[in-house]
Amino acid sequence: MIALIAVIGAAACLLSAAFLLRRLGSGYRIARLLASAPEATLAEIREVAAARERRYLRASGRVSSEEEFPDENQRPLVFRRQRIERRVGRAWQILDEERLAVPFGIEDRREFVAVDADALGDGLVVIPRESLGSVSELPHGLRSRLASDVAAATPIRLRLDQVSAVEHATVVGMPRNGPDGPMLTAGLGRPLILSTLDPAAAMRLLAGDGRRLVILASVALIAGLGSLALALVAWLAGW
Repeated sequence: MIALIAVIGAAACLLSAAFLLRRLGSGYRIARLLASAPEATLAEIREVAAARERRYLRASGRVSSEEEFPDENQRPLVFRRQRIERRVGRAWQILDEERLAVPFGIEDRREFVAVDADALGDGLVVIPRESLGSVSELPHGLRSRLASDVAAATPIRLRLDQVSAVEHATVVGMPRNGPDGPMLTAGLGRPLILSTLDPAAAMRLLAGDGRRLVILASVALIAGLGSLALALVAWLAGW
């Protein structure tokens, strides 16, 4: 009887943990893929691309490009994305997006692997620059880019994401042969991920406003595993 009750409790806790993590949205999926994708060297990425194997791999290297462009602080950028978003429930809805990118990739001392910048979406994990306000506070040039039905009083977020050629990055994706050699891109139903943060910082950023959900999910997961252990002990003891 005790074993049965413990199993039911474990199932309830584990289902609760899964539900809470799902509420984090795409951030949970990106974090899980970033942590679980098999790691490969850039040389191995080249080999997989040449063999046309369909694999989803993680590789790291220094961001590199021959066509950087400067930001306002004269840092050499390879990717810049500006978004105007409004809050919808727990998520942000994109009202407008502007991108500027040059061909770039990651390299080590011997190899270079390109990154498919066009495939970067929610998988871009960098420290964002954000401003909160309303549509009426936007400069005219940005305000004119929005649809006419977006009211001036609508609360919005202006978000700027950048990747610099002086950074070290981890990229997760499917290798394939691009126009100039091996490239990492989205594939196998999974997104292309690029992170310029260390693993712990990336996980904190991806949790975002849902850190409380992550804590609750962790507690539920620990409780579920504890209940499973109790169920096993009770079953062995014949309770």
